[in-house]
Amino acid sequence: MLGTLSDIQINNLLTRNAVGRIGYHDAKKSYITPVTYVFDGVHIIGQTNEGLKLDIMRNNPFVCFEVDAMSSMSNWESVIAWGIFEELFDNEALDARKYLYNSILDLLTIASVHPHEHEPTHLIDDRNRIKEVMYRIKVTEKTGRFESR
Repeated sequence: MLGTLSDIQINNLLTRNAVGRIGYHDAKKSYITPVTYVFDGVHIIGQTNEGLKLDIMRNNPFVCFEVDAMSSMSNWESVIAWGIFEELFDNEALDARKYLYNSILDLLTIASVHPHEHEPTHLIDDRNRIKEVMYRIKVTEKTGRFESR
């Protein structure tokens, strides 16, 4: 059966996942990039480094966001949300980073980031998980579909 997700189901899918895709567009091309994120019920919160994606979103803040969950070809859910990109600074950026890390820390904490206690060094190296820029996408519209058999 194909169907439409309710608003509660859409929010649940956005909340229980940590990887989604941001779609953004410059004057010539459209792009889509996978990102780690957290959903707070209103905003999609993420982090990134300086680069093409950030340059484009700064110039054209109207973006879309997609997340899905699939257990088989006939059992899946998908959400597309549209919103406005906003770069965060100062206390808003710090609060967003705390919220992101507290929500998905276990996913970011892998053996290559945090060596096992029996290895020669016990120093935690956070350089490859902390990115320069915090942002949020204020969700203005969202829709979801599913298939279940």
